[in-house]
Amino acid sequence: MPPQATAKPRRTPRAQKPGVTVSDAIRLLTDAHGPFANEPRLDPAHELVFTILSQHTSDRNSERAFRTLMHRFSTLEAVAAAPVADIEHAIANGGLAKVKAPRISQVLNRILELNDHSLDLRFLAEMPMHDARAWLRRLPGIGPKSAGIILSFSLGMPAMAVDTHIYRVSKRLGIIGPKVSADKAHEILEAAMPPEDVYPFHAAFITHGRQVCKAQRPLCADCVLNYGCPSRDDAAIAKAAAAAVAPAAPDAAAPAAADNDRPDGQAPGRRRRQRNAVTPVPHTQAVKELQP
Repeated sequence: MPPQATAKPRRTPRAQKPGVTVSDAIRLLTDAHGPFANEPRLDPAHELVFTILSQHTSDRNSERAFRTLMHRFSTLEAVAAAPVADIEHAIANGGLAKVKAPRISQVLNRILELNDHSLDLRFLAEMPMHDARAWLRRLPGIGPKSAGIILSFSLGMPAMAVDTHIYRVSKRLGIIGPKVSADKAHEILEAAMPPEDVYPFHAAFITHGRQVCKAQRPLCADCVLNYGCPSRDDAAIAKAAAAAVAPAAPDAAAPAAADNDRPDGQAPGRRRRQRNAVTPVPHTQAVKELQP
């Protein structure tokens, strides 16, 4: 008889680290970094111009460029009619003016062409969100992120706007897969939560990406989501925890109180102190200056 094949030992599946749900992430990040003010923003056309100016620069620079642009031309209709060189000169203090000036001119004139010579885009709020997003995507250089910003921040629609910080944090937490593109992430994240959570998610994740879950050196020990993050740096967390208990206090033998806000009841490494101030939205000053 031929020898029977030896059965291969069955591999024991790896224990999965606990995950973080979207709702828990929003709640914990809001507690850590918020509250987040959903303040009035610019009207859609002005918001669109501001969004172009904000690309690859700081909030301060984009606000400054937007302010000088509006002081120079007063209206977007005047901006649309102006030579590109004049727009470039007006926004020079915001950075990348040679790229952004022709884009602003092209977008505004394309809106006038598509919208019966009007820059009033408030009609988009009456359209199904898919159609409104598709309309904005017809404008030159307007991708899913810019369209989401206009629909969400200016028109109050539950559209997802995924910037580099949100994209990075979502991948590290495993909310989206490692091979998901930035464009596809908009659809996946928008479908992963109820409409009322879209803005809180955006505000919480972008703030967390800027302050804690940074691109080069994420501060895993300071992260309130590290208990369930598959990308966490366990060594850094352990090192921070050891440093925190090194100078033993008189009552060091007393057990540490669990963090009841955490879904697993465990305390994170180092938790950021709750701030009383509301986290401001960008270009608040620019909004005030445009109001009558």
